[in-house]
Amino acid sequence: MADAAELVRLLRLRAAPRPSPPQRSGPPPRPQRLLRALPRRRPPLSLRCRALDASGPAAVEGERSEEDEEESYFSVTSSGLSQVDYLGQSTRGDLNVRRERLEALGGNGESTLHGPIEEIAWKEAEEAETLLHDLGIADPFSVRHSPRGIFCTRTLNLRSISVIGYDMDYTLIHYNVMAWEGRAYDYGMDNLKCMGFPVDDLKFDPDLVIRGLVIDKEKGNLVKADRFGYIKRAMHGTQMLSTPSVSEIYGRELVDLRKESRWEFLNTLFSVSEAVMFMQMVDKLDQGLVPSELGPLDYKGLYNAVSKALFRAHVEGQLKREIMAEPERFVEPDPELPLALLDQKEAGKRLLLITNSDYHYTNKMMNHAFNCFLPNDVGWRDLFEMVIVSARKPEFFQLSHPLYEVVTDDGLMRPCFKATSGGLYSGGSAQMVEKSLDIHGDEILYVGDHIYTDVSQSKVNLRWRTALICRELEDEFDALVQSHGQKEKLVTLIQQKEIVGDLFNQLRLAQQRRSNSRPAQTLAATCMDDQELTESMQKLLIVMQRLDEKIGPMLESDGELFNKRWGWLSRAGLWDKSHLTRQIEKYADIYTSRVSNFLHYTPFMYFQSQEQTLAHDAHSYFREESIKVQ
Repeated sequence: MADAAELVRLLRLRAAPRPSPPQRSGPPPRPQRLLRALPRRRPPLSLRCRALDASGPAAVEGERSEEDEEESYFSVTSSGLSQVDYLGQSTRGDLNVRRERLEALGGNGESTLHGPIEEIAWKEAEEAETLLHDLGIADPFSVRHSPRGIFCTRTLNLRSISVIGYDMDYTLIHYNVMAWEGRAYDYGMDNLKCMGFPVDDLKFDPDLVIRGLVIDKEKGNLVKADRFGYIKRAMHGTQMLSTPSVSEIYGRELVDLRKESRWEFLNTLFSVSEAVMFMQMVDKLDQGLVPSELGPLDYKGLYNAVSKALFRAHVEGQLKREIMAEPERFVEPDPELPLALLDQKEAGKRLLLITNSDYHYTNKMMNHAFNCFLPNDVGWRDLFEMVIVSARKPEFFQLSHPLYEVVTDDGLMRPCFKATSGGLYSGGSAQMVEKSLDIHGDEILYVGDHIYTDVSQSKVNLRWRTALICRELEDEFDALVQSHGQKEKLVTLIQQKEIVGDLFNQLRLAQQRRSNSRPAQTLAATCMDDQELTESMQKLLIVMQRLDEKIGPMLESDGELFNKRWGWLSRAGLWDKSHLTRQIEKYADIYTSRVSNFLHYTPFMYFQSQEQTLAHDAHSYFREESIKVQ
């Protein structure tokens, strides 16, 4: 993987010659990037290959050029002739050896392959790994099993994607959470203070919450639920509740996100400041410090007051004006990001920017984050086929709103009835995008950070393919690696207790049958002495109790390397998935920590979902092994 300085240098090769920035140590640059330095640059392969259903002679009169020779080898499957492969994915965009080349090679190319395909594939795979290493390109396994991996929940052929749409905030632009959310918190608290709430002694604590938690507006709690909606951890105000207290408060009650009057899901990092404000103000309300002049407030009324204060901070524009004045304080640069988008654009993907932010803020942020890493003759607008600001998501995916064209740098707009390529617009709808670009459904991949606004609604209403950006995955991945040894110890103790417990339960059953004058499960168990049976049970019970004393604290601390209060982002307890993970699996086809991770997969990647293990899978495996032994 090229380091940041090298990527910037390569991106600027199209600009006028200038001294290169100082190079940092790191792995060699990717060879395909160096090809851009050649004086004679060819157009992308996708532009040089004729579509599979193209008509006309294979060559023009006269001498064939080198490009023509290369073009004659391959063709790209068009939408009209695309089919569905054995994994249910469209073959649109797949590269093929042209029919005449196949015929020249013996019908299906078998004349160039000698031996069973299984042996050939094994050899080719080994050679491919070696060549990837020699080229300085990370092998697929190491890329997919790293903090910067792209993880697949539903198989996705990226070649079949014609259009890739991007959200901006916390997707293309990543903010420093402490800086951005910290200032949002400050402005929100100032508004609460103006309303009469006591806030002077409070400070922003981003570690108080994580994405994927759920606010219980009725009880003043913040909860973490598993994939089924059962509540596993809870916090009242800023104090964590014990496991018995959680069980007593919620019992078997399930989190139901459809009941918006009660539950508020923390979909994105933008939710951090609001959740911290609410939980701190719950403490103030419980302590009787909220002035009576504000009226009788319950937790739901308090939540509404906090939301109103934070909403004013965003609407009044003070926060965004501060960020626009000093973007370097708030935006974390990513030099690899423009190169990832350039690869996609040159591969024939049409890129869209669809953001809820207004034009002035969008232009300022994108200029800051992109233009310094692009050649002098290329601006961020050149990357996108269409830009839509003030999109009003999620309604953008649900309803049809008026469309306006932004016609001046000052943001002057005029009504517009049809969007065209290269345009800058405000409002509109997803249906308008589909109609303008003559695409629909699974031809579009939309990438965003908000589970509901970006991913869920584009999937549910339009059947777009979806990708979720979740920056916290990098920290969780590293924490999981660091805690691997501790988890192995914990699992070993649990397995030991399970074995001891199995024996204890069998002895207990033998004792129960004996007390009812019935034989035990086996002859040996029936013949056990009463005292031996009792002493064995006592010993085993003591062992299990001692194991519980060890296992309990280890379970409580599991995941604290990621967050001391809430544990893992993706899990709720040792074995189960969190409610957030369930939402990701349900609505996001792929998910990753940042958009620039696409750089290491190529625009032609075929993402395949992993095997979903079932509770009986391990039993099936062990039964198969035992049969082999017999």
